[in-house]
Amino acid sequence: MSALERVPLLGVPRVATPISHHLGEGPVWDPIRGRVLWVDITAGVVYAARFSYGGAIEIEERVAFPDVAAAVAVSATGEWLVAGAHRLCVRHRDGSITTGPDLIDGADRRFNDGKPDPAGRFLVGTKGPGPELLLRLGADGRATVLDGDLGLSNGLAWTSDGRTLYSIDTTSRRIHARSYDPVSGTTGERRVFLEVDAGFPDGMTTDTEDHLWVALWGQGCVVRISPDGEIVGRVDVPAPHTSCPVFAGPDLDTLVITTATEGMTREDIAAHPLSGRLFTVRTGHRGIAPHLWAGTRPPTTSLEETA
Repeated sequence: MSALERVPLLGVPRVATPISHHLGEGPVWDPIRGRVLWVDITAGVVYAARFSYGGAIEIEERVAFPDVAAAVAVSATGEWLVAGAHRLCVRHRDGSITTGPDLIDGADRRFNDGKPDPAGRFLVGTKGPGPELLLRLGADGRATVLDGDLGLSNGLAWTSDGRTLYSIDTTSRRIHARSYDPVSGTTGERRVFLEVDAGFPDGMTTDTEDHLWVALWGQGCVVRISPDGEIVGRVDVPAPHTSCPVFAGPDLDTLVITTATEGMTREDIAAHPLSGRLFTVRTGHRGIAPHLWAGTRPPTTSLEETA
């Protein structure tokens, strides 16, 4: 028995959506409108849905964007900020879409996972041949480079007080941590919080006890990690490519997990026919209040190195 198999199970997930996604990712809870949002990255689609009986998710909107839809964030007034391939888009409340200028370039590079910080600034990483970036976009539209040496920038999460930022570099299997000023955004020195030895860490979220919940791509599970870096629980999912979890619902007590079929053969999908679906599970834990995006328009192209 592997070390991961010895970790206690934290509930049995149920299938929540009738459709499968190629690269389902980035679930977000919108507490104001009571909806779950997520993306199918390569399809360039953002979904918005409500919970129904028993943890099922009923899709209300399916909105296509110009190229990819790598991540979505929502503002207090209902605008969506969506990371495309090289630029960011805003979907306004009337349904119109404003596209910003290119922030990155490269035919083999695109934006990847992104989230607002406690003050509503948007952090977003890149995926490509490397080295890859983690950027922060301020309310003034300026972009600051937090990291410029990543293999694949992925999941982001903060502690409940906003004073520690966790970020994932998937290819190195590392979860990084650094101090973070939730008001100014000033960061401390980056350190390795945990190196994962089973699967590849992808998306993540935080619970009220400041434990991380990390999706392990290729491992078919989400693990709960203590502030000391110990894996203390897991949720097994009948889909090997688990991509990202988030706590959702009015009480933030339902864990929503996205999965993908990307990179799977026909034989793989036949063996795991629920791949690409969303799953929900009650784990006995609750998430922290989601951060909302503070902007209303796409950021500019101005980049500056962090001090």
